[in-house]
Amino acid sequence: MNIKKFGAKHLLNTVGAFLIAAPALVMAAATPGEKAPEFSEVDAAGKTHNLADYKGQWLVLEWFNKDCPYVKKHYGSGNMQALQEKYTGQDINWLTVISSAKGKQGYLEPAQALEVAESHNLHASAPFLLDSDGSMGRAYGAKTTPHMFIINPEGQVVYAGAIDDNDSANPAVIADSANYVAAALDASMAGDAIAVASSRAYGCSVKY
Repeated sequence: MNIKKFGAKHLLNTVGAFLIAAPALVMAAATPGEKAPEFSEVDAAGKTHNLADYKGQWLVLEWFNKDCPYVKKHYGSGNMQALQEKYTGQDINWLTVISSAKGKQGYLEPAQALEVAESHNLHASAPFLLDSDGSMGRAYGAKTTPHMFIINPEGQVVYAGAIDDNDSANPAVIADSANYVAAALDASMAGDAIAVASSRAYGCSVKY
């Protein structure tokens, strides 16, 4: 056997296999102007939520990890709960998602998630969606906590990115920050164009 020739062929086969497999490893992403990725996840109370359930309605998705300093910034200050309360009060659906894998920071069993929802005064439309296998997070390309997405009644993503324009973990900056999510929702509800439809999400990495 020609060892040199065999080695080169083996290398080409390995590279070829990697090139074929690689796209499956790349995270998809929810992109403004495009159809929102499908999802089906069970919340901490045991109810299943599908994207189709929200057809014809506005939907906000928010990624959460209770131990992340940036999540603490927005929950400890009451900023996130105030947004949730304001917009769910306008019949906008708001789902908060935990994509932390079992054994990773932020992972919660259903009973723990219900306790955290209560202790954090969660004002979302449902208790946390528990995406422990990361399927929903990967479909949306959720990279940080928080990472925010807005979906219109036609099922299209209209905003993806950070909650605001200040990536400091200090809650004192919130008052002077431009809130992208609120601006996008307000513009959309008024029938106006969204000035900032995407931004770089900041925060802690999602622990897949």
